[in-house]
Amino acid sequence: MFDAPPAESSAHAWMPSSPCGPGCLDSIDQVGPGRVAARLAGVAGLLLSFPVANAVTPRGRREPLQRGYARLLLGCLGMRLRIVDNRGAADERGVVDEGGPALAPAGFGAPGRGVLVVTGHIGWTDIVVLASVQPLGFVARADMVEWPLLGRLAELMRVIPIERESLRQLPGVVAAVGARLAAGERIGLFPEGTTWCGRAYGTMRPALFQAAVDTGTPVQPVRLRYLDRHGVPCTVPGFVGVDTFASSARRVLRSRGMVAEVVLEPVQQPGADRRELARRCEAAVRGAVVTRHDASDAAQWIEAGHTRVQDPSVTAEAPEVRRPRRRPMLRGRRSAAAAQ
Repeated sequence: MFDAPPAESSAHAWMPSSPCGPGCLDSIDQVGPGRVAARLAGVAGLLLSFPVANAVTPRGRREPLQRGYARLLLGCLGMRLRIVDNRGAADERGVVDEGGPALAPAGFGAPGRGVLVVTGHIGWTDIVVLASVQPLGFVARADMVEWPLLGRLAELMRVIPIERESLRQLPGVVAAVGARLAAGERIGLFPEGTTWCGRAYGTMRPALFQAAVDTGTPVQPVRLRYLDRHGVPCTVPGFVGVDTFASSARRVLRSRGMVAEVVLEPVQQPGADRRELARRCEAAVRGAVVTRHDASDAAQWIEAGHTRVQDPSVTAEAPEVRRPRRRPMLRGRRSAAAAQ
């Protein structure tokens, strides 16, 4: 029910990759089998009922419905939402800690005004967390629409598919994102191009930032992390290495007391250079604590510098290299440049 097919295609020389694997994943407090079963039943009920509820709700009232469903889904996954708003003057900043589906005032942008939302990518729960702040569309791996249950949600969220194995399709994706932004929509993307464990991270690739530059759309950097019940950063939601959707979902459903923390950093104006825009957003998302591999274990972020590779131009006809086609099992999975 929960396993998704792997991406099957050729891969190019600039394909993002992450060294994160099973050794990065934490073990935290867990709930019993009965609680896991109840959570799973709640998730299934929400996924099955949402298309109907969305269809019968007037268009002008769908945003509160979608945000409420996302928060209920997050609760069924055993997570609480915390929103930290770092925008504006220091005395206007605020923290909203949500223990249930109540709606917080913080959001990514005003209705009808386009905004590009960018953050690091940890796992499939990132989409639920961001939608819990404010509904938005996503750039996601193209085969996501084939996933059981989640594929239908991807269609309802009007996911912009991306075949990250094919560079020649990239200009079309940039154009699609730009058109949606110009129409006043909120679009989320994960510019690292793959998932990381939450303690390590990759470089934000500039290519998709071109859509914001072309349309003059502001960019909202978001710092996203997961904390255990003691307030310590944890990697349980990390979707890395040989993880399958089923194994990742079991790990999340068994966890106790996790908090998904969303930090809204100051909005960045697009400017004229997508690479410079990507650097500014990466600096905002990483914050002040940036360390390298030889730093102490207490460091919050670890920079995997060896994965920094050249970003191709969105108009370049870059050569592609063939990689073996994988069997239909989610092994060696790497996520899309957007959120799953």
